Amino acid sequence: MNKRTSKLLDKPYLVWSLLFIIAPLIMVAYYTFTDRTGAFSLDSVAQISSYIPTILLSVLYGLAATVICLVIGYPFAYIFSKFSMRRQQMMVLLVMLPMWMNFLIRTYSWMTILGDSGVINTILTSLGFEPLKLINTGSAVILGMVYNFLPYMILPIYSVLSKMDNSLIEAAEDLGSNRFQVMRRVVLPLSIPGVLSGITMVFVPCVSTFYITQKLGGGQIVLIGDVIETQFQSANNYNLGAALSFVLMILILICLGIMNYFGADESNDGGVVI
Repeated sequence: MNKRTSKLLDKPYLVWSLLFIIAPLIMVAYYTFTDRTGAFSLDSVAQISSYIPTILLSVLYGLAATVICLVIGYPFAYIFSKFSMRRQQMMVLLVMLPMWMNFLIRTYSWMTILGDSGVINTILTSLGFEPLKLINTGSAVILGMVYNFLPYMILPIYSVLSKMDNSLIEAAEDLGSNRFQVMRRVVLPLSIPGVLSGITMVFVPCVSTFYITQKLGGGQIVLIGDVIETQFQSANNYNLGAALSFVLMILILICLGIMNYFGADESNDGGVVI
């Protein structure tokens, strides 16, 4: 492939980047530092301080969901990375299968399960127990996050573990390491790029989500994504919405930077690259 052909193949990617990455970021920055008339203004930026508790709550919920996904996802990815190739392909298919369903439908289905007259409470009532308050709680919101974003934790970790050189494990065992030592000194360090990638892929959408909180939180749990959605859809305050989006974008970039700093880079499978 000559140099001219290579440049021509780059053009669609450059156009895509300009239209769907650079242009939206410029628009967000424009609305952040202007008012409704289009004049330069810092009023929207000044209002951000009143939403700091909401931002911190969003980070807290995102961290909780991410930790749960990691605790569930890592053992799951490790176990089925040891299966035969055919069984691994089947397990990957099963992990990805829920992702083929619309995100809204997946979330809405949990309303049927957790509702006051839902599946769980119907079973409890039939067994003579009092119904539980499962819907419209913080736990329900975190459950929705974990359910929707767990595959994004499992797949990057599995991708790294499945490509791990088994001779390294055999060498550690030959040198006298037990299974716990092999896991701690060999498997875990080598899987760090996949773990960091999974953490980023789960934490970022958890922090910015709004549909999950609306359906499973019943409006009682308000995260930064809900506030931004309200500013754009209901309040028609694009300037404040853009300012909050700008803060969220900075938060995400900081998260990506931290992940890269602690070991995920373009030279490792599963790494996150800014």
